Amino acid sequence: MYVVIEGVDTAGKSTQLSILQKNHADAIFTKEPGGTKLGVKLREMALGGEAQSKMAEMFLFLADRSEHIEEVIKPNQDKMVISDRSVISGIAYANSLPLEVVTSLNLIATSNTLPTHAILLELSKEELKNRLSQKEHDSIESRGIEYLLDIQDRMKKTMELLNINHIYIDASESIETIAKQIEDFINE
Repeated sequence: MYVVIEGVDTAGKSTQLSILQKNHADAIFTKEPGGTKLGVKLREMALGGEAQSKMAEMFLFLADRSEHIEEVIKPNQDKMVISDRSVISGIAYANSLPLEVVTSLNLIATSNTLPTHAILLELSKEELKNRLSQKEHDSIESRGIEYLLDIQDRMKKTMELLNINHIYIDASESIETIAKQIEDFINE
């Protein structure tokens, strides 16, 4: 089982991942970008705004994703792997190209390896605005609320386009309610 937690920044992925770690101690936990030695460097470059073009930024993320699939996902296909982000985010955030083109590039990078379960923690415009006002922004968050809402919408379209088994969860629900919905989805 390859489970991914998706959502724009501040949606509560880290909180839910830490609950999952307590409930699934035998699972492999990872993240994109940055789930490998090379990925840590690529993540730093991408989130630090080192790439001057959107295209270069996308290729940094594609390189990370390819390495992640080969080094973490494929070797652990017989285990439960739970990831903070995945190909879904990769496609959604690369919004300078049409969805179909970005999808093709990501399928090449992942060797067509897709999550078996995808959870999207969804935020309303008001909730996103509130949460972003309470933290410092990296180069991606600083692009604004409308940008992040567009990314969230692209995540939904991507899950449907790739026909990934998924669930949308209102991220403004209580932490416990969200955790129960995630467990129910994984165990169904």
